[in-house]
Amino acid sequence: MCGDLIKRQEVKLEPLFKLQILETATNNFDISKKLGQGGFGPVYWGKLPDGQEIAVKRLSRTSGQGREEFMNEVAVISKLQHRNLVRLLGCCVEGEEIMMLVYEYLPNKSLDAFLFDSLRKGQLDWKRRFNIINGICRGLLYLHRDSRLRIIHRDLKPSNILLDHELNPKISDFGIARISGGNEVNTTRVVGTFGFMSPEYIMEGRFSEKSDVFSFGVLLLEIVSGRRNAHFYSNELALSLIGFAWKLWNEGDITALVDPAISDPCFQVEIFRCIQIGLLCVQELAKDRPAVSTITSMLNSEIVDLPPPKKPAFVERQSSLDTESITQNQKINSINNVTISDLKSR
Repeated sequence: MCGDLIKRQEVKLEPLFKLQILETATNNFDISKKLGQGGFGPVYWGKLPDGQEIAVKRLSRTSGQGREEFMNEVAVISKLQHRNLVRLLGCCVEGEEIMMLVYEYLPNKSLDAFLFDSLRKGQLDWKRRFNIINGICRGLLYLHRDSRLRIIHRDLKPSNILLDHELNPKISDFGIARISGGNEVNTTRVVGTFGFMSPEYIMEGRFSEKSDVFSFGVLLLEIVSGRRNAHFYSNELALSLIGFAWKLWNEGDITALVDPAISDPCFQVEIFRCIQIGLLCVQELAKDRPAVSTITSMLNSEIVDLPPPKKPAFVERQSSLDTESITQNQKINSINNVTISDLKSR
């Protein structure tokens, strides 16, 4: 059945794993092998007969995602290869309910497991964080410009950045990624994660490479600050992390944003530069945000003088939006009463 599905999608992917092989590799998907849980379903650690370690993502019967996202991920990531993208090894489909994706295993799991853990964030000094920022940017540049396809990821966030044994980043989870052809795309099915989606995507269903740039900007601010954008800061103003960063920027007190774990005067200039780049990426209008190729040059100081950022989107937030993911099947009305339907959680 998997072969038939792949043929219809014009995707060639080898190997196609047998269910029995994956059951043996994961000790029949024993709970002790479970690495985590995502919108698609649980992820298990396993070991193949040749000793290779793998991560098996298994579609949950209760998942809001399904065949479409499964085939989309196979179709997209099977055609991509880059050191900063997670590698898909194969898939398994048996019957109507057994759907799995098999990936390379990355021992350090996801970025959020370090970044927001008070006991582990100390392992991410500034040099490691800057390497992670650069790696994510290189992976995104490949998706937008250098791959055989032009891909908009649409769900960049810390839990979708996996870390290898040397803490090098790899972008993962391409279930809602889209081939763009370099053009802006319109949709009535808005999917993603609150706090990382650009305003034009949420309000009008328009997404482009600049939507990923917005997500990257949020991610960059989270890496520098060690704070989640989904939480409130400076409560009397109900500020998101973006709003909090913008407030501190205008007050000339950006030092207060920096995670104490990386607050080293030796790296202050580089850290402040990254905060400015992050604010440039989250500007309200898509046309004002830099392209990923420009961001790469900014990070490497090939562009020395950075422009001042304009007011970002979502400076103030209402408590009703204080949630990390969009509720499945929720309807949201924009200020001009345009309704966007089928907003689904990730």
